[in-house]
Amino acid sequence: MTQRKPPGTSWESWTESQIRVAMEEGAFDNLPGVGKPLPNIDQEYDPLWWVKQLTQREQISMLPPALELLRKVEKELAMIEKLPDEATVRRRVAALNVEIARVNATVVEGPPTRLGKLDVDQVEAKWRQTRAANPQ
Repeated sequence: MTQRKPPGTSWESWTESQIRVAMEEGAFDNLPGVGKPLPNIDQEYDPLWWVKQLTQREQISMLPPALELLRKVEKELAMIEKLPDEATVRRRVAALNVEIARVNATVVEGPPTRLGKLDVDQVEAKWRQTRAANPQ
């Protein structure tokens, strides 16, 4: 814990002396970001900068559930072509179908979902075509 400011000493001189002592003790050596420019220094001031950084860092979604589901299904379908075997493809599509059914049955806010369950055989056939076209 730091010391209390002695009576009769100005805040400015007391603060400066605390900083000087910390510098002499090496408290400011090896701090993260030393020698690097401040991030976003060239951008215009945004009063919600911290909210935007938090949502990006924590990967928080502000989308309604139906749109979040649509985004997730698109990402999963793009990733499916990289899966190693048919059983894994079927498991991932089955998991997506469970989530689609849950959102379709429970969402009451935001836009309605426009997704129906995915056809496992159709997704698997597309996976096979992609694998045949790009053998690894």
